[in-house]
Formats: sequence, C-alpha cells, structure tokens
Amino acid sequence: MHELGIVFYIIRDVKQAAEENHVDKVSGVVMDIGEVSTIVPEYLTDCWRWAADREDLLRGCELKINIVPAVTHCDGCGCDYGTVEHGKTCPVCGSTQTWLLRGNEVEIRSIEVS
Repeated sequence: MHELGIVFYIIRDVKQAAEENHVDKVSGVVMDIGEVSTIVPEYLTDCWRWAADREDLLRGCELKINIVPAVTHCDGCGCDYGTVEHGKTCPVCGSTQTWLLRGNEVEIRSIEVS
C-alpha cells in the first residue's frame, strides 16, 4: 500500500504551504488523482484520516478527491481517446504510436482553510 507514503508527502506539502501563508488550521485538501495513477482512492482517504488526525493543523481535515479520466493521444491520426476503454491501441486507426495525455496525475488542487 503506497497510499500511506503518498499521504505523508501530501501532509508535508500542506504543512509547508500553511506555514508560508500563516495558516493555523486546514479544513480541506482537494486532490486530482488520475484514473490510471495506481492509487486506490479509498485507501488514500483511509490513510489520510489516520495520519491527518495526528497533526493539530489537519485534525478533522477532509480529503476530497477528483478523479481525472485517463486520455491517450494517437500520433498516427491525432485522435484523443479513453485509455481505460481502449488501452494503447488507437480505436480509430489501429496505431500503437500513442501516449498518455492525462490520467496519471497525483496533485494537490487546493487547500481549504477555516
């Protein structure tokens, strides 16, 4: 379960942002998590609850997750298509000259303060 390690990095970054902005309490953290990022959102929120409640700054803070759909781009025909539905092979032209355009993100979108 790598989600716990990711939570520790999120907490580190949130604490740094809070310190830089003189914030004493964070009420919410919004994350963008890619559909093919290998992160299990339920595991991430469970780990978050366990770790965040050990920090005064984050006690009771809610972790909100936006799932970013995975999209692949085909260099063969220029089409963008759903990665999960079609994989590496373009459903339009059959090319395998493709690359992931989005859907692998693990990013803090925003930090909400009280």
